[in-house]
Amino acid sequence: MASKRSDIDPFRAMDVLAEANRMIARGDRVLSLAVGQPAAPVPQVARDAARSMLDHGRIAYTDALGRQDLRERIARHYADAYGQTVDAAQIMITTGSSAGFNLTFLAAFDPGDKIALAAPGYPAYRNILRALGLVPVEIEVDRTTGYILTAEHLRAAHEEHRLAGVLIASPANPTGTVTPRDELRRLVEYADAEDIRFVSDEIYHGLAYGRAEATALEFSDRPIIVNSFSKYYCMTGWRIGWLILPNALLRAAERIGQSLYISAPELSQFAATAVFDAAAELDVVRDGYVKNRDLIARRLPQLGFRDIAPIDGAFYAYAAIPEGESGATQFAADILQRCHVAITPGTDFDTRRGENFVRLSYACDHATLAEALDRIADRRTG
Repeated sequence: MASKRSDIDPFRAMDVLAEANRMIARGDRVLSLAVGQPAAPVPQVARDAARSMLDHGRIAYTDALGRQDLRERIARHYADAYGQTVDAAQIMITTGSSAGFNLTFLAAFDPGDKIALAAPGYPAYRNILRALGLVPVEIEVDRTTGYILTAEHLRAAHEEHRLAGVLIASPANPTGTVTPRDELRRLVEYADAEDIRFVSDEIYHGLAYGRAEATALEFSDRPIIVNSFSKYYCMTGWRIGWLILPNALLRAAERIGQSLYISAPELSQFAATAVFDAAAELDVVRDGYVKNRDLIARRLPQLGFRDIAPIDGAFYAYAAIPEGESGATQFAADILQRCHVAITPGTDFDTRRGENFVRLSYACDHATLAEALDRIADRRTG
């Protein structure tokens, strides 16, 4: 018998990806708008760094906190990008942001603690929390508030549930919304005042297309910052990310990391140190997302999609399915089988209302996105 803690929802985007991969293995030409990973390769400077390390021949464990040169380079990034002084000693390199969330939840919370999340939101948040014996408190947001979880939302949830923590993502998955700076300040200040641990998911920083994103560290030294090289830096499969931790939690996270992961892959750490020097190449990729964003924002209403969330950042569009469709799960399955286009049903992101929505990733190249939307249009008119 499987453990009770394993009784969590599937990550449906990964299920869609698995089915698409089976179809590709059969010889079908499937276009994927399902998973949030850049189609662009890792920048040349990072590939060159990895190649030089491979030529050296020895790739080893690092200590659990990660290579010192990478930690120092990330600290410099916070000074350059945000004007924030971050001590490299507070930075922990992780095996992707996924490991970062595991370490955060284990170091900061005890079983039974209640953690506030936005719904719709990234499904792994609630799945990891439940697997660890924590209680996700999902706060519904919608287009009336721009899909933003506000300080007033947090106050009401805390009065009802007595929260131990809150997790805010900006830009957000699946909606692409960016929390305005003043609202983020109010959220952090309220959390600090009520002794609610604030976790800031900043993995889509660098991918905001209107208002600039802010780091929670601008307002307090208490938040935990989770970030990753997977999105803006195009290093998804390298499984490399980082945490910025308050001093009170640093040794706790290090102890847990020593046993769970030993260390993040050294090859990935070495390449990640170099990728900070690839801003010009990465900004070209980002410009491609802007072009894709403009296309998908124009085409989705023409295809009958409704209630489209603000596409402020990341590389997702979250939209209600066209009228007359039976539900998002069947709609996504039909699009995959008939159109050979993979999209993700909204039930991944919102267990109560998600059957009315789908998420489409536009992290692909422009020609792929255009063709995928044309295939969906052909289904609608055919």
